[in-house]
Amino acid sequence: MFNSLSDRLTATFKNLRGKGRLSEADVDATIREIRRALLDADVALPVVRAFTGRIRERALSEEVSGALNPGQQVVKIVNDELVGILGGQTRRLEFAKRPPTVIMLAGLQGAGKTTLAGKLAHWLKSEGHRPMLVAADLQRPNAVNQLQIVGERAGAVVYAPEPGNGVGDPIQVATDSIEVAKSKLHDVVIVDTAGRLGIDEELMKQAADIRTAVNPDEVLFVIDAMIGQDAVKTAEAFLDGVDFTGVVLSKLDGDSRGGAALSVAEVTGKPIMFASTGESMKDFEQFHPDRMADRILDMGDIMTLIEQAEKNFDEKETEKLKKKVESGEDFDLNDFLTQMSGLKKMGSMKKMLGMMPGMSQYKDQLANFDEREVDRVEAIVRSMTPQERTNPKILNGSRRARIAKGAGTTVTAVNQLMERFTQAQKMMRSMTRGGGMPGMPGGGGMPQMPGMGGMPGASGGKKKKAAGKKKGRKGGQSGNPAKRAQEAQALADKKAGKTQDPVGSAFGGVDLDKDEEFDPANLPKGFGGIFPGGKK
Repeated sequence: MFNSLSDRLTATFKNLRGKGRLSEADVDATIREIRRALLDADVALPVVRAFTGRIRERALSEEVSGALNPGQQVVKIVNDELVGILGGQTRRLEFAKRPPTVIMLAGLQGAGKTTLAGKLAHWLKSEGHRPMLVAADLQRPNAVNQLQIVGERAGAVVYAPEPGNGVGDPIQVATDSIEVAKSKLHDVVIVDTAGRLGIDEELMKQAADIRTAVNPDEVLFVIDAMIGQDAVKTAEAFLDGVDFTGVVLSKLDGDSRGGAALSVAEVTGKPIMFASTGESMKDFEQFHPDRMADRILDMGDIMTLIEQAEKNFDEKETEKLKKKVESGEDFDLNDFLTQMSGLKKMGSMKKMLGMMPGMSQYKDQLANFDEREVDRVEAIVRSMTPQERTNPKILNGSRRARIAKGAGTTVTAVNQLMERFTQAQKMMRSMTRGGGMPGMPGGGGMPQMPGMGGMPGASGGKKKKAAGKKKGRKGGQSGNPAKRAQEAQALADKKAGKTQDPVGSAFGGVDLDKDEEFDPANLPKGFGGIFPGGKK
């Protein structure tokens, strides 16, 4: 959502690089560009004025004039102020001392309340709670049925005593749900209320009456992050009518300009608590103002990546792999399959890569990234026998042909995967010596992934020529007969137009033909600790 704003701000800060001193004209020019970027992002005008005013005041102070690098100091100021307008501190749910905790959802029709209720229930279940969804939207056609379907997907119980479609008393349903939750030992009740296409007295009265009846511990205002400056008016109306305690942004994965996210917390004084970032039940996360500010300024979100990895990687398998690598054993294809499974559980590879620092320059590659290539790589490995996965050296031509047929791909794709796998083994050996991160595909710069074209800086580290490298091979051919056969096959495929590498560079970009060595010192900062052997 913030791609356009991020690009504009990044371009603005480039003009400040290398300047030993910033004049008032430099600061004014920078503020002017920031103001334009925010207005283009549909941020509310009062918020823009206050935001740029604070930045200008700080940028002209001794805080910047006395800094060794004034340009970087201005970026830090913008980051600090972004965190401020996004809410400052991370605000977490406040649970009742005596269960159940009651959470009421309010917002306009179409904002995504019902879907978000299921996502919230799914998230609470992952945190160890037993949520119950309450169908108190009895006016919108099929709202009750939708909540039941969403609840089933989330694995949560749904309390729906009325059929809806204009039948039933939503206040009575909400009131009765509290006793039902107590009797069935649900510690969280999520009340899905009705919305309207616009703000009216009937909507506000019903929401206020439900709030009075159930006395919720949290009232979450759900707002569509794509509606721009209208978000401010809607938020102010709900604040007066219902007095919500926090904001939830839905559709944050959309392609709109994102002004709602940068306006609503500043205008209402209420914190953004959660964000919905996709259609899957897992595409829901706690909102962290500092991390979102880092994403907007293209600084990445390493902490979220680490948290996702810690949740999705099997601790026993990870410890097992760590001990294996530390003992000097080689990383095999069974280990690769385990790591691939963990990566898939973390969610979309696109989103993971998008959380890496400096990814704005690779947005074209990210846009063309094919998530299915990961499945194709996994299919190749699963087409192998247990013996072949444990000892890949036995993969001769006939075995590779059988594997390719079983995976529905070509021998060239199998050969390319095995080359990448050999790179991974080299990386593991280097990390054993250097204390790196076993299991992390990639090296210096941004690691390449299956299905993504090459990206600058994705070469797996510093290139070093191995001692004793053979020279003068005739015609550049390998001295290994099997290697020559692979080269001949690759050349034939190239002539036939099969030039795309379906595997990509799944294990970094170390060039085997040049006998390069992976340097763990070039790993992206902050990634140690995601995988075994790393440092947090």
